[in-house]
Amino acid sequence: MVPSSLDDSTFEQVLDQLVDVPRDARILVDARNTTWGSPYGLTALLTLAQTRLEKPQFLPPEKDDTSSYWNRANFFRYAEELYEIKGRVPPRGPERDSRTLLEITPVERSDDVHTVVEKIQPKTASILTNNLHLESRATMGFAMALSEACQNIVEHAGCGGWVAVQNYNYRRRMGRHVVQIAVCDAGVGIRQSLESGNRRPLTDRWDDGVALETAVIQGTSRFPDPGRGQGFKGIRGYLRKWKGKLAVRSGTARVADVPPWDDDIVRRDHMAPMQGTQLLIMIPEEVDR
Repeated sequence: MVPSSLDDSTFEQVLDQLVDVPRDARILVDARNTTWGSPYGLTALLTLAQTRLEKPQFLPPEKDDTSSYWNRANFFRYAEELYEIKGRVPPRGPERDSRTLLEITPVERSDDVHTVVEKIQPKTASILTNNLHLESRATMGFAMALSEACQNIVEHAGCGGWVAVQNYNYRRRMGRHVVQIAVCDAGVGIRQSLESGNRRPLTDRWDDGVALETAVIQGTSRFPDPGRGQGFKGIRGYLRKWKGKLAVRSGTARVADVPPWDDDIVRRDHMAPMQGTQLLIMIPEEVDR
């Protein structure tokens, strides 16, 4: 059962229900009562289907407004390939401009990353300056953060992933606008990526949480070349300047760089397992200018 409001926090309820379910078991993902989904929630649902050995069944939201938005966000375009959809899906209408900066887009190669950044660049300046009231110089850093987040899939996942970007009103926490970047994949995950490059620290305490801290906080890459592993460092530096948030989930753990406006937990261990790496970036509206 998918919760009524689906985001990075409530998606954990979906995973908790699958802890004791074998990967080769046929599952039914019931989103009939879901009324809202964040970029993270929608890309994570697609990623979840990729982790299953048997094609899951999917019941779409019954509320027309929700189902129509998910359609415009490209969710059903890809869900129809990954799920056996049971229920009515609204026909996809003509492309139109909306508050969604970037609909769900697959990322498999470096060329895909360039396409994503080029597609979003024309809108970025307007959103950051007019909607979030940030300085114009925030635009280039945003493109960098988006590029680095997507490049992580290409270099480390071992399979394709998904990216989505949206500007919306974050009522639950702040009552103001935020831009959210969600990048999810069902690849090898942070821990196995570091192990494959023999970049595991010399410690007996080695698990998904330590691997995440090694990669995200310490900036260690599976590649030994000097200068590698700076992607997360660059993202964190940019987000701290603009009071943004970064959260990275992989395996059974999650680490977050938590800004003052949020009360998230910095590190979580012993979570329900999720194959691959799921990344969340949030940049809030500036209200003190």
